[in-house]
Amino acid sequence: MSNYTFCFATHKPSKEIFDLLLDIDKWWSGIFGETITGNSRKIGDEFTFSAGDGMHFSKQKLVELVPYKRIVWEVTESNLSFLDNPKEWAGTKLTFDILENKGETQIQFMHLGLEPQNECYGGCSTAWKQYFQNLEQKLNN
Repeated sequence: MSNYTFCFATHKPSKEIFDLLLDIDKWWSGIFGETITGNSRKIGDEFTFSAGDGMHFSKQKLVELVPYKRIVWEVTESNLSFLDNPKEWAGTKLTFDILENKGETQIQFMHLGLEPQNECYGGCSTAWKQYFQNLEQKLNN
């Protein structure tokens, strides 16, 4: 199985990246008219993400937090109205691993459960790539 993955590097310190990632509306917005409500600062915090005039709704719960190294959200609810199975994201996990290596900080995102055989893979992987290219640009300016 091949989960969607996106990796890039920056010279920003891991603490700055970690704090930015927890501030979801600073990076998961600005492309499809997103609305984000809720919190993501401590284990158990939940937030909702809505985009595309209601075409995408998901609710995420912060389930793992290793300061400056790892963030994991579990998607607890999903309504992707453009799919035959609008609950396709439910039960998947959004993970960030942050690794410092030789003066650079590596950021690896994986959407565990978003695999090529999923209906959403094409459209969702394209959207993820747009968000992460924006994030990469923001971190490298």
